[in-house]
Amino acid sequence: MNKEELHQFISESKGNESNICQICVIRGEEIVYEDCWRGFKPEDAVNVNSVTKGVMAILAGIAVDKGAIKSLDEKVLAYFPDYQVKRGEKTIYDVTIRHLLTMTAPYKGKSEPWKKVCTSDDWTVAILDFLGGRKGITGEFRYSTLGIQILAGIIERATGEKLIDFANKNLFLPLGIPEHVIHGDSSKEDQFDFFMNKGPRKNEWYSDPQDTVTAGWGLCATGRDLAKLGSMVLNEGKYNGQQIVSSEWIKQMTTPYLKLGERFGFMEYGYLWYNPIADREVYAAIGDCGNIIYVNKKLNLAVGMTGTFKPRIFDRVEFIETTVIPAAIQ
Repeated sequence: MNKEELHQFISESKGNESNICQICVIRGEEIVYEDCWRGFKPEDAVNVNSVTKGVMAILAGIAVDKGAIKSLDEKVLAYFPDYQVKRGEKTIYDVTIRHLLTMTAPYKGKSEPWKKVCTSDDWTVAILDFLGGRKGITGEFRYSTLGIQILAGIIERATGEKLIDFANKNLFLPLGIPEHVIHGDSSKEDQFDFFMNKGPRKNEWYSDPQDTVTAGWGLCATGRDLAKLGSMVLNEGKYNGQQIVSSEWIKQMTTPYLKLGERFGFMEYGYLWYNPIADREVYAAIGDCGNIIYVNKKLNLAVGMTGTFKPRIFDRVEFIETTVIPAAIQ
């Protein structure tokens, strides 16, 4: 399949590829392939869902590099001295930043409390109420989109900056990614529209009533933006001659710490980044609807792909490796 055939295939797809908006492939730091579908242009942003988590891992690394976060083994509650722990709760005292980054932090209940958290005035504090539980810290993988909101609060308290400003100054603008603004509205109706609307979005990041960005979802970015982030990871934290985040952090972030189960395709997990294929230097930040940053060290390339809302699409690694890359670099 060549580039023209790939464009036609995605244009005519009625299946998993029918929601793809943008694909951008960067080799080294040069764009070698870029294309758009569904009326999107290269500069149109898309809600990239849980790819946001991978960006949060990079921002945490920058905070560590700057010395704002002293250690990943610091206790979460050290950053929230004004938080009132619920009566009888003990486990929360032992939860660390590392637990958040590896998704091994424990939470009460079987499902995430979306309604309670997302209708509150401060989402970070609201999710703290669910951190901990009677089982203690077991090291078990517990995927939590809302739980990562705590990491946003930690970075803001550690740096003394709103996370949107910290991200613009230290990550987006140095990569040539447009300056982002907070979304501003967090009503129930707006949250539904944000997820479901299939039109282009602004360069924005969803936020709570405290103007703290959502850490587990809600970043709006283009395929080119995602590819640039992947290129920076590929080049061990460096982009266009500038060290954005330390090579040591990139190594830690992409080191596998956990083997995941069937729900996650038996992939391995680092700090909010996946290792999709064992024993290969392939890394990915993955979001629902097929949004992805894909990094392949051997091939020296990064792929950014965006997609509008379409349920039950998660992992596009195989599609990238079998279809996109052969067409893009022929």
